[in-house]
This record gives sequence, structure tokens and C-alpha cells, in this order.
Amino acid sequence: MTSANGTRRGDGRQQGDDAGLLLLDELAAIQADLYRAERARRADLETVHPRHRGSARNMLHYLALRSRDIRAVQGELTRRGLSSLGRCEPCVAASLHAAMDSLRGSLGSGTALAADAVDVEPGIPGYDEGWNRIEANAGALLGPPPPKHDVRIMVTLPSEAAIDAALVRRLVARGMNVARINTAHDSPREWRAMAEHVRAAARDLDRICLVSMDLAGPKIRTGPLESGPAVVRLRPVRDLRGVAVTPATAELVAVRDDATGDDAAGAVDTAVMDSRDGVVRVPLIGAGGWLAGVRVGDELRLRDARSSQRRLQVVAVHERSGTEGPDVAARQGLSTVTVQAWKTTYLETGVELRHGERRCQVGPLPRQAPYHLVSQGDLLRLTRDLSPRPARPAPTSPDDPAGPPTIGCTFPAVFDAARPQDPVSLDDGKISGVIERVDTDSIDVRVLHASGRSAKLRADKGVNLPATRVPHEGLTEDDQAALAVAVEIADLVAISFVRSRADVEQAQEAIRAAGRWDDLGLVLKIETTEGFVNLPELLLAALRAPRAGVMIARGDLAVEGGYQRLAELQEEILWLAAAAHVPTIWATEVLDQLAKTGTPARAEITDAAMGQRAECVMLNKGPHIDEAITALDDILRRMAGHQQKKTPIFRPLRSWIGLTHL
Repeated sequence: MTSANGTRRGDGRQQGDDAGLLLLDELAAIQADLYRAERARRADLETVHPRHRGSARNMLHYLALRSRDIRAVQGELTRRGLSSLGRCEPCVAASLHAAMDSLRGSLGSGTALAADAVDVEPGIPGYDEGWNRIEANAGALLGPPPPKHDVRIMVTLPSEAAIDAALVRRLVARGMNVARINTAHDSPREWRAMAEHVRAAARDLDRICLVSMDLAGPKIRTGPLESGPAVVRLRPVRDLRGVAVTPATAELVAVRDDATGDDAAGAVDTAVMDSRDGVVRVPLIGAGGWLAGVRVGDELRLRDARSSQRRLQVVAVHERSGTEGPDVAARQGLSTVTVQAWKTTYLETGVELRHGERRCQVGPLPRQAPYHLVSQGDLLRLTRDLSPRPARPAPTSPDDPAGPPTIGCTFPAVFDAARPQDPVSLDDGKISGVIERVDTDSIDVRVLHASGRSAKLRADKGVNLPATRVPHEGLTEDDQAALAVAVEIADLVAISFVRSRADVEQAQEAIRAAGRWDDLGLVLKIETTEGFVNLPELLLAALRAPRAGVMIARGDLAVEGGYQRLAELQEEILWLAAAAHVPTIWATEVLDQLAKTGTPARAEITDAAMGQRAECVMLNKGPHIDEAITALDDILRRMAGHQQKKTPIFRPLRSWIGLTHL
């Protein structure tokens, strides 16, 4: 080696840019790390599906790269105007090799590689191939992308989709590319009906819309509470002085009295008689002839559930017609009468309505969902016993002889694993606290936070214990039963709360045994910190099958990992999945307020735009889901012109045309 101002070094590399030479050495050392990491996992790579072997190698390279702190390397590459490694996920070794070639070129043609540097090996994806593999895998799992952007739209089907083919057809027409069936709700009969409606709508509209089924998984939930009253409340809108300015509206619907059979029109499923579209539908037993005598302008009198005298004003009468439409009563050709109430009225099953001398009774109404009212500082008891508990819908005091509000917990292993001071979160974080006491049959939780001044805790709400190591059995019996249906009717199946390779392998074995190995996609829902930590192992297991994907289930993931970490966790999942060329589904609360209320929150628009970094974005059900699909499609179409994953693509900006002279 010559002096500092010499022209040659002893290793054959030109002098004059020591920082550049050191940078080249650092890149060569990183490159060597990549291939060492790959060699260390050679046995695992042999089990990967041949189609995905290069993808698995690339993921191992990415893990090796990110095990280093390369911030200084990134900064130096950027200062030199060279391509940094910030978007190398789909093609790590090729990107590193390209950076080294560019750096050698800037240092001079005589600059040699460091001694341990190697060329990119065969089978390692280049830039175009890496991105193409992601899109090919997304197409195989999720179907082709929409015409004007590359992100599919998944929509969770409501229960009504089983009986309302028109609803499903609207969703497909609006832009639903994947219909999601949540097996935590409904039954195989409804799931099959939903899938058939999706297939029929796609055929009629000449679209492709796949069916995905979510297995509920071993989620820990609250147990049942004693049922509330079978009552509906008609409440008018009042101004600031308490004066009613808009009446409450209800539809009275004639249904058959099974005891007398005196309405030949047939029965209406009382499950649809709850509030929908702002109108309460109330069944009347044996009221076919009774309603036939009601006219617009008539008054119906009653003593409501609180023994208050009330009047209902008839504003519309709908004769039997058999007309098809979204209203079940209308589809079945039943008599309906629209009434208005200017005073708050509680209608209960059995309440008598009077029309002159003629009388009729309110039929079966859905029972109100009971709840405990929980406040900060309260003690809440979770029990192994799942017997329905009395609801406590009012504040409780520490000296209440009935003790603290009590509710069952559906996962018995919790009572053996939990320890005092373990944090607990319920109902997606609306209530949180710490465990004060544990025994074999109960857990006492001191509430440290409740949304608002008090929060309502209902049955079947999630219970998260992020610091508690809770054992689980992989696929539950319910999951196995749902998977048996999924292999019949679905295009892809998602396993919830996946935490270990064994979970993935168990699902794969069932899929293989059912003969759907080649064409049924498997999606890993990452919603626990354990699943996140084990994600590299989960992906290596998933890549044994031809079709695999990842869902970023941000609801439980935020509760488990903490809301402060959610942005970081979802970014890291996106990066690692891209390195494995595995398509991702961006899920939970996307445009949720828009779907539920018809008006979006400002922040959720930005969140939806971020979803374009995934291959699919999931919307949850809501009364305004049609508008949510349209809005999401528009947002994704606009973002497609500006961004591909993390890469700005710099389409021309039209907003400031004419101002370039400035």
C-alpha cells in the first residue's frame, strides 16, 4: 500500500476516495452476510414449494440485511446520488449488487471488489422479477387487480348477505373483489348461501369475485350475560329545549300467529325486525285483517312497556303486493303500516295496540343486548363458569352486596396462565386494567381505563392478555368444522391468531387432505405479538404451499402490541412480506366511520390511502358499505398514479399548471 496521496493500494484498488472504499468494503461484508444466512437455513429452504424457493431465499437475505444498523451506509449512498437500499425488499441481493456496481463505477473502472464479495447468485430475483413475483402471487391468491389500480378490495359480508342476493350483487357491482365470510358468526347454512350469492353476482356481472373464509381461531372472549328485555324504543329527535322536532318512525308488519294460523301470508324472520336504515320494524301477531282496516291518518293507542299512554300516527299503508326489494316483509307480500311517534315509546312483546275497538299484540321482538357498565377504578371479575350472569347496566359501588360485575371467560387456560399485575384489555381496548387476584375459577381485574366516563362491556367481546403466555391448541374444533366447509366453497381461508409453525402446518395438512392443496389459498392473520415475532418462521412454513398471504389484523395487533407500536408493526410486516413476495391484506377499521355513518373521518382517508402499499384492503360491514367501497376505489385509483408500494412514481402534477414560470 502506498502513501495516502498515492494512486494505488496494495489490494489493487485505486486511492483517492477512502470513504468510498470503506463503503464498498461495508457493502461487501453485508453481501457475505446474506449468503451465510441463506446457507444456515438450507434445510428449511428445501421444504419450501419450488415456486417460492427464490422468494424464501430473498426473505432470509432481507432478515440478514436488517439485522445490521445500515443507517450510515444508507446516508453515504444517498449523498453520492446512488441507489440506496430503502426499497430493496423484493430483490435484496440484486439491489445490493447494483449499489456495489454503481459505487465501483464512481470510484473508477480499476476498483476491484473486496476479497469476500461475490456476484449475485443464480435464482436470486432481480428488481423486475421481485416485483413481478409479488403481483403473480397476489393474482393467484386474490384474483386479478381492478382495472385502474393494483389493490383488491375485500368486504366482510353481513349476515343479511345470506338472504339478500341483491345486497351482494350491489357490493360486487361497486367493486368488491373478495367477499369475506367471518365464521365467528352465522352457520354453515348461511355461509353456503353467501358464497352462492357471490358466485351468482360475479357470473351475472361478468366479474371475478373470490370468496374468503376467516376461521374464528382460539380468541378469548367474554361469556354470556342474562338476556335483556324484548323491547324496542321509538325516540323522536328533540331540540335543545327538549321539544320533539322529528318523530320516531316504525313499520308494523303482519306475521302469522303460529297458535291460530290466522295469517296465511306466512311468518317473517323476527331477526330482521330490529333497527335498519333508521326504521324499526315491529311484528304484529295475527294482524293481517287488523292492519287491512287501518288507514292513513288513523291513530293507534297503547299503554307501552312503562305503562305510559301513547299514540302512534299512521302515515302510510302498504298493501300486499309481493314486490321484490330489500325489505323482507315486502318481498314476502305482507301488510305493513308506517307509524310515527312524537313521544318516546317503548314497545315490548305482548303490548296491546288498539284501533278503535279492534286490538292486536306486538309479536316477538329481539332482546336487547345486556351489558355491564364499567368505570375507571371498578373491579371486574372474569370467571371460568360460563353461566349467563346478571347484567349491571348502572354504576356499582365497592360495598355492593352482589359483589363486582361478573362475566365468564371462554378460554379456561387463562385461569392457569394469568398472574397478578398482568395487563388485561377488553373489547378492543375500550376497557383495560391489571389483574389483582387469580385463583382456579376467577380473575379480578382492576379497571384503569374505560372509554369515556364509563364503558359498556357486553358478551362475546375480546379479551387480550398481551403479557400472559396462554397455551392454545392450534385449530379449535369450531375451526376444523369451518375449514371443512371452506374447502367446499371458498377460494382462500384465513387462520386467526396464528402464532407458531405448528398452527400453519395443521391447517396445511387439513387442506392437503381435502384435495385443495393446489388451489385453496392460506392467509395468516397476524394479530398477536407472538405471531409478529414468529413471522419469519410462519412465512417459511406458509411458503410450502402454492398460495399464501398475510393479513395485518390491526385491531387485535394494536391491543396486543400497544397502539403506540402499531404503525411500526404494520410497516415491518409489510416489509417482510414483500421480501418473501407474499401478498398482504391491510385490515381493520379502514373507512370504518364512513361504512357505519356515511361520513368519513379525515384521518381514515389518509389511512385508506396508506393501504395501497398492500395488495388488498379490507372493509368491514356497515349500513353505508356501498359508499365505502366507492370511496376506497377512488382513493386507491388516485394513489396509484403517485405511489407504488414505498416508491414515488412522479406522474405529472396538474394542480399548479401555469405557475411553472415562478
